[in-house]
Amino acid sequence: MKSVNLYIPLLLLLFLAGACGTKKSDGASGALSDDALLDTVQRRTFNYFWDGAEPNSGLARERIHMDGVYPENDQNVVTSGGSGFGIMAVLAGIHRGYVTREEGLARMERIVSFLETADRFHGAYPHWWYGDTGRVKPFGQKDNGGDLVETAFIMQALLAVHQYYAGGNPQEKALAARIDKLWREVDWNFYRQGDQNVLYWHWSPEYGWEMDFPVHGYNECLIMYILAAASPTHGVPAAVYHEGWAQNGAIVSPHKVEGIELHLRYQGTEAGPLFWAQYSFLGLDPNGLKDEYCPDYFGEMRNLTLVNRAYCIRNPKHYKGFGPDCWGLTASYSTDGYAAHSPNERDDQGVIAPTAALSSIVYTPEYSLQVMRHLYDMGDKVFGPYGFYDAFSETDNWYPQRYLAIDQGPIAVMIENYRSGLLWKLFMSHPDVQQGLRKLGFQLSSDTPISAS
Repeated sequence: MKSVNLYIPLLLLLFLAGACGTKKSDGASGALSDDALLDTVQRRTFNYFWDGAEPNSGLARERIHMDGVYPENDQNVVTSGGSGFGIMAVLAGIHRGYVTREEGLARMERIVSFLETADRFHGAYPHWWYGDTGRVKPFGQKDNGGDLVETAFIMQALLAVHQYYAGGNPQEKALAARIDKLWREVDWNFYRQGDQNVLYWHWSPEYGWEMDFPVHGYNECLIMYILAAASPTHGVPAAVYHEGWAQNGAIVSPHKVEGIELHLRYQGTEAGPLFWAQYSFLGLDPNGLKDEYCPDYFGEMRNLTLVNRAYCIRNPKHYKGFGPDCWGLTASYSTDGYAAHSPNERDDQGVIAPTAALSSIVYTPEYSLQVMRHLYDMGDKVFGPYGFYDAFSETDNWYPQRYLAIDQGPIAVMIENYRSGLLWKLFMSHPDVQQGLRKLGFQLSSDTPISAS
């Protein structure tokens, strides 16, 4: 009888251990609170930019492939825009205690040291560098010089870092001063190509303006125009924003997609990929933000997100897996290279990119968390050492274990903005940003202009 009494508890322990082990391996999210799930995803994604960073520069590798296959031998190529997102993710990681303040400062000093000596073109950075040398790696044959949009993404991050350290100890203040110098050296006016009232995306020392890409809205480039106006040394006139970005009001185009109202004209489509709702607003706080072209930037970006979700739920091409807990079309890896997936049948290839819904958490927290839990429950098929893999297709049974910096960064940054507003608070507190927004006529509410306080 004694042996039976001992045997029964042993069986119960083995059963519970097995059940717990199964639950863990399945990645079941039910036992996690929302905050615990958010922290798990944020911390894992932060690792892309901390453990996975290119060692010499401290910046983000353009891509990390867990299979070790790099057809273009570009494992140590670093990206300027993706690094901007990563810098903000690291800043959030310091705030969260994932690394110490001292460790974070050392990493930021390494990054700034690289940026001070790496190739620049009239103060603007290229899309890619070789991480070990700082020399430009062409993004395309003629795209071997300055990329003003990617420069804006990295400057958005550096201004947030500046604010984080500007009131700190002497070492931190010294870093903030070095960042201020980099910021002041970007010649935004040069990229008007002869004082035109529009900004051009590219310039090459070899090919000049042959890329010929004037930037008009709406797309992901709003932050470029705001920073160009905000520069204390090379600030562009407000007319560049009004005539170039807004095209004298042509950017306004009220219409409905999936029965949801949109106010702006989206270049080349009725509703753009979701990175258009994210990249400019990693630092720029959309809450209450308006100007003469958009009465509510937060509402507009929320509606763009809801259009994307509604399209995936309607799922007109009948892809496997699409639905309320699995939606999100944006630029990502695809079953055939890299593609910008949008909520229309032409640009929908049945590929879900986790960054789309997860980086929209500030706009649609309830729906984004629903997707996050579903993806987490899919386990290691989609979740790896640096967070969720870039993209997958259930229809094609395609689950590559590969990452892209420009997709990982917004996940960590927007989760932090949802949790604390940290990156928004830092970026919006910079006096030059405040000045630029005032110059362009932005307001934070119906009757309150942007304040410098």
